[in-house]
Amino acid sequence: MGEYIKKKKDMKFQSQDALKTVQSVIDEANEALNDRTRTIAKSAIPEVLAGALGAGAGGALSFAALYLGGSVVGLSAAGITSGLAAAGALVGGGMAAGVAVLAAPVAVLGATGVGVASHVKNKKLKEAKELCYREAVRKQNAIIKALKNESDADKERIDYLNSLNTLLQSAIKDLEYDLGMSY
Repeated sequence: MGEYIKKKKDMKFQSQDALKTVQSVIDEANEALNDRTRTIAKSAIPEVLAGALGAGAGGALSFAALYLGGSVVGLSAAGITSGLAAAGALVGGGMAAGVAVLAAPVAVLGATGVGVASHVKNKKLKEAKELCYREAVRKQNAIIKALKNESDADKERIDYLNSLNTLLQSAIKDLEYDLGMSY
């Protein structure tokens, strides 16, 4: 068993939106299982079947340090100048160094915020893929069973079920790849 694909460019499904295509096939399979008269012509996706969140916190922190750090408190020219000089003195510099000192939290917290948001988003995407995978497997098994039970159905119905089976099989394969289940 492999490892979950983490690089977006290597994923088959790079976003929650990309999973909507799989969900529409799962939904269609559900409709097929509930309506034995449903065919490609009656499908919601006939063409498819036929074609088988931290820079703000960093900014506030720097703004507060600038506002409160100087000997003259406030946002007057003297307050800003003394605030920048006090911040710069922390690293052995003057006002210019103070700009860098006060900008650092923005960059660090901004990058941290982006990293945290990205991690949360990727975790949710993985969970959505796992859920989609389980549902696709369930629906594919049900479609295979329907193909056996409806072996006497007309050609349009059999073609429809076979198309759904093919789409589900393809979705399952791609989800297995993304989830690191490919052997």
